Amino acid sequence: MKRALLLAVLLCSLSLTAGAQDFDKGLAAYNRGDYATALREWRPLAERGLAKAQYNLGAMYYYAEGVPQGYAEAAKWWRKAAEQGYASAQYGLGVSYEQGQGVPQDHAEAVKWYRKAAEQGDADALNNLGVMYDLGKGVPQDHAEAYIWYSLAAAGGHKKAPQWRDEMAAKLSPDQLRAAQREATRRWGRIQARKK
Repeated sequence: MKRALLLAVLLCSLSLTAGAQDFDKGLAAYNRGDYATALREWRPLAERGLAKAQYNLGAMYYYAEGVPQGYAEAAKWWRKAAEQGYASAQYGLGVSYEQGQGVPQDHAEAVKWYRKAAEQGDADALNNLGVMYDLGKGVPQDHAEAYIWYSLAAAGGHKKAPQWRDEMAAKLSPDQLRAAQREATRRWGRIQARKK
């Protein structure tokens, strides 16, 4: 029994190592523009449930890199990775729902997936939540909440968020602005704590 368990653990670790090597081979091929090889390396890994391979496969379909553009196929692979908690896939799925690409347009569903990615500190998702609150898409329009999300996106490195944050600040009263700044600071602390 002990011997069988040890053998199972050894086979599993060899499989994980081989999977990582295949992923890295796919990444090297992708970076060279050899999409056929990347696809060949990543598809089996994606089918076995590797979230980063699922995300990359979805991106290849979304951007038509080595495959015909297929928004539904992109959303399918992003959903698989998103459900495993992969932030980039959650963001991609949010974009799919916001734009109605490969899935029915559903702003509330977009907000749901943006929020999941934003909670992990994804700067694009943080920014897009600001946009959703700014425009009242999938959520009630709320400029103070938009300001908070733009502030978090700016702290996360999103390039356009500081400009949009400043535009939102001009729409808020001084009291609203102070409250939003305090809330942004509190949320940023929570996001950073989750990353540790």
